[in-house]
Amino acid sequence: MRMMISFAALILSVLLLQLSSGAVAPLDALSGLSLGFTTAQIGWLGSAHFVGFFVGCWWAPRLMGSVGHSRAFAVFTAMGAIGLLAHMLVIDPRAWIIMRVASGLCVAGCYTVIEAWLQAKLTNETRGRAMGLYRSADLGASLAAQLLIGVLEPASYISYNLLAIICCAAILPLALTTQSPPKVTKAPRLRPRLAIQSSPLAGAAVIVAALSSASFRMVGPVYGDVVGLTADQIAWFLAAFVLGGAFAQWPAGWLADRYDRRWVLIGMSVAAMGSCALTVSLQATGTTGVMIAAAIFGLTTFPIYSVAAAHAHDFAKSEERVELSAALMFFYALGAIAAPATASLLIDAYGPGALFAMLAVGHGVLVIFGVARMAARPTSEKRTRYIYAPRTSFSIGRLLSKEREK
Repeated sequence: MRMMISFAALILSVLLLQLSSGAVAPLDALSGLSLGFTTAQIGWLGSAHFVGFFVGCWWAPRLMGSVGHSRAFAVFTAMGAIGLLAHMLVIDPRAWIIMRVASGLCVAGCYTVIEAWLQAKLTNETRGRAMGLYRSADLGASLAAQLLIGVLEPASYISYNLLAIICCAAILPLALTTQSPPKVTKAPRLRPRLAIQSSPLAGAAVIVAALSSASFRMVGPVYGDVVGLTADQIAWFLAAFVLGGAFAQWPAGWLADRYDRRWVLIGMSVAAMGSCALTVSLQATGTTGVMIAAAIFGLTTFPIYSVAAAHAHDFAKSEERVELSAALMFFYALGAIAAPATASLLIDAYGPGALFAMLAVGHGVLVIFGVARMAARPTSEKRTRYIYAPRTSFSIGRLLSKEREK
């Protein structure tokens, strides 16, 4: 019971952290629009977040080794809160870019600490329940964060102050827990080549997954504003994407565990291209059509990362799983850094439909590459179990490695 109470403290921190960090991206986009930022500047805000995320993933294990779990968590939480509070003190897109780097550092650092703590406390008896609760909390809070945008006034100190309060509150469960912090584990080596050696298709697929998710979540509010959605409708537009992705996990896992995962990736990318075309064709039909299109887009794109990860792990040895997960996250972060800035530039040049044209092209390239890889080598006879893989830190592989081998 004490162990489950300890897990509850960690899960509460996840809920609060995701609620705060998940809402800042759409709030920044809407605030930027109201303050006269260009679409390109708003896109750079999204890219800056993932720059911070990338640096945080690399730095967090090293900081934990120096100061311990609790102090590291406090440092990253403080960075996130400072970045949020500073928004309305300096109204300048260049300053906001630095603040968004801080928010990315906060997310990566805090998740690294939480996952290291979970990994140290999990046993074979508690792993399944704890990981199910962890994934549910991550997805549920992400959904709630999108809906929060409907009640937060853009470019308001009160709005950013509220998110900063929630961010600060995330430290309380860890600070008040009576459980002693675990020993600091060695950070996984970052070996990007390992992902390419295991599966070039998986490496390409996680980049395309980042292209879809980062572009939609960071620049999607700009698209919604251009097609005439109000702030509360934009909140539901983003939430529909997350909800569609959540519902997709079971059928995607069922398909990936029974059929060649390369065909599953190809099929999902074909479906994603269709959902991109559907979204553009429905953008002038009213709110209902736009919401349905967003849900279908999430349904077809959200599970691609997890399917790609499962495919890559089919070719990996047990001792490589942690480093392989970190390598896949490396490629995801690279794609996520490039995606929002590129999408915003295309929207500026060609209109809102260019966002989904870019995404359709990305998935089209993945289809072609997938077919080429099928001709290059057969699939692995050994199959790991499909699991939903959160994109939270380079250390997530430690939590998932034993589940893959069940």
